[in-house]
Amino acid sequence: MLFLQETQMVASMAADTLNAMAPIVEEPARLNFFEMCLKGGWIMIPLALMLVLAIYIFIERMIVTHQASKEDVSFMDRIKDYIYDGKLDAALKLCRDTKSPSARMIEKGISRLGRPMSDVLVAIENVGNIEVAKLEKGLSLLATISGGAPMLGFLGTVMGMVKAFFEMEQAGGNTINLSQLSGGIYTAIVTTVAGLIVGVCAYFAYNYLVGRVNEVMRRLEMRSMEFLDLLNEPAAGK
Repeated sequence: MLFLQETQMVASMAADTLNAMAPIVEEPARLNFFEMCLKGGWIMIPLALMLVLAIYIFIERMIVTHQASKEDVSFMDRIKDYIYDGKLDAALKLCRDTKSPSARMIEKGISRLGRPMSDVLVAIENVGNIEVAKLEKGLSLLATISGGAPMLGFLGTVMGMVKAFFEMEQAGGNTINLSQLSGGIYTAIVTTVAGLIVGVCAYFAYNYLVGRVNEVMRRLEMRSMEFLDLLNEPAAGK
C-alpha cells in the first residue's frame, strides 16, 4: 500500500514538472485597420480627407452625367415637326420642359432663328461649351487628388525614414533595438500604401468620368448637327 502511494506521488510530481516545462503558446498579435492608420501619423488625416472628397466627387458627377445622358428618343422628331409647322413657341416650350444639355442647346438655336446661320452656329457652340464645362466641374480636383495623394504618401515615407535614422543616431554605439525603429518604419510603409490607394482610386475614377463626359459631348455634337441639317432642309427644298 505504501508502495502505491509513493508511486502515485512520483507520477504526480513528474506530471507537474512536465506541465511547468511545456512552452506557453501565446496568441499572435493582430493589427486592425484603425491601429494601422494611427501608425501612419498625421499625414493619414489629409489622405483620409482626399479619399472622402474623391468619393464625393465621383458619386456627384456620376449622378450629373447620368441625368445628362438621358434623352427622349422622339425629341428631335417633335422639334422638326414644330419648326416645319412654324410653331416656334411650342418648340421652345418643349426644350424648356425637357431639361437636358442638348435641349438647352437646341433652345438657344431656335431663339436665334431668323439671323444668319453663322450666328445660330455660334450660339449653339457657346451653349455646348457651357454645358461641357458644367459636366467637367470637379474633375480637375479629382485629377489633382490622383497625383497629389501618392506624393503626400511619399512625403510620409521620407519622414518615417528620417525618424528611423534619428532613432539610430540616438542609440549611438549601443546595440540598436528594432523596436526603436518600428515607429518610423511603420510611418514610412503605411503612408506609402495609403497614398497609393487613394491615388489609384482617384485616377480610375477620373478616367471613368472623363469617358462619361466625352460620351455626352458626342451626343451634343450629334444633336447640333441634326438641328443644323434641319434648318437647311427647308431651304434645300425650296
